[in-house]
Amino acid sequence: MPDTTEPVGDTAAPPAAPSAPPAAPSAPPAVPPEPTGYGRVFAVPEFRAVFAAHALSLLGVVVSEIALTVLVYGLTGSPLLSALTFALGMLPYVLGGTLLSGVADRYPARRVLVVCDLVCAGCAAVMAAPVTPVAALLVLRCAIAAVSPVFSGTRTATLADILGEGDLFVLGRSLLRIVSQSAVLVGFGLGGLLLTVVSPRGALVITVCTFCCSALLLRFGTRRRPARAGGGQLMRYSLAGARQVLGDRRTRALLLLLWVPPLFVVAPEALAVAYADEIGVGTTGVGLLMCAMPIGTIAGEVYAGSVLAPAVRSRIVLPLASGALLPLLVYPLDPGLVLVLVALLVTGLAQAYTLGADRGFVDAVPRELRGRAMTVHTAGLMTIQGVGMALAGAAAEVWPVATVVGGAGAVGTVCCALLALEVRRTGRAADPGAVERQPEKPE
Repeated sequence: MPDTTEPVGDTAAPPAAPSAPPAAPSAPPAVPPEPTGYGRVFAVPEFRAVFAAHALSLLGVVVSEIALTVLVYGLTGSPLLSALTFALGMLPYVLGGTLLSGVADRYPARRVLVVCDLVCAGCAAVMAAPVTPVAALLVLRCAIAAVSPVFSGTRTATLADILGEGDLFVLGRSLLRIVSQSAVLVGFGLGGLLLTVVSPRGALVITVCTFCCSALLLRFGTRRRPARAGGGQLMRYSLAGARQVLGDRRTRALLLLLWVPPLFVVAPEALAVAYADEIGVGTTGVGLLMCAMPIGTIAGEVYAGSVLAPAVRSRIVLPLASGALLPLLVYPLDPGLVLVLVALLVTGLAQAYTLGADRGFVDAVPRELRGRAMTVHTAGLMTIQGVGMALAGAAAEVWPVATVVGGAGAVGTVCCALLALEVRRTGRAADPGAVERQPEKPE
């Protein structure tokens, strides 16, 4: 205790020491930046199961697309019907994504994922049967495509449950996209090699096995979680979810930010063959033109996910989305193949904006709506890319390919810039720090 007694006798008190200045208030402890890197995601056992299941499902889809195309052409000799098998892989997305999106929230996620895989396996098994006619092959292809957005939307919503709503979710989504982009580069080549060893129907049997393995991984590698929302008539429930997602200004703006750039960015890939013929670079040039943008996309996602902090990824969303299509403006200038490849590579790199946009979107969507929102997102993304390819092809019937791609870059840049302004006006989703301040679930 402090001594409070008075001095004894005539002992003089020492002179008072000058008072010390008041201590400055201590600064709050520095918050360490959120760590980055994909290794943290693979440390989560459930994600490893989801990742492996995704890779197997994707392998099954790629093999079935190639095998079915070869099979239909062999049975009919019709290039139109052969090409239609690819189109049927995209067109039913809009129906499945809107009319069946309620499945993602209405039923336990693990059950939905396993059933979707088993449905696809059953369709592929019927395709592999020697007695299955061409009409049935095309109908079954439609069935797989209708189920795909429900599977993808449910899986994405489940990632938020497994990894939390913060940076781990963003990195998990990014890894699944990287696998999908890699399939563009190597999947069709491997599928073509496979068909030199087995028949198309034999390849479809392999597809059955990949879907069944995916179902087993999801059934035993992830835990059961209850449904996110209640019941009601399925189509009405699904459409109500789509209206709710598109009716909210902020979620609509973020969804369009994930949709609109791909609408224009598919133009150079859709017209790669025609452009290679236009500038006289042959089949080697076609391959380079098709690969340049996917390579840039993979590199951009890997760099952003491995090196950039979450706050940085949030800050670069709007600038990258606004300027991603600017490199395409070099096309009308006739710059030569090398500069065009550089432009495509840079456009691919700019697609890294999706990491920050993904986090903003999942933060904006209520949990009970998340499965339907992700299903609508997947269906819309596939559909809008198909629309973009069709529009680019139609425009190339009237104008030179270089003009069409350059026009897509110009119009797309204006649209994306206006959309970025709308996202910024919605407030929290456009504030770089706002996303970082959202509470995250414990991992």
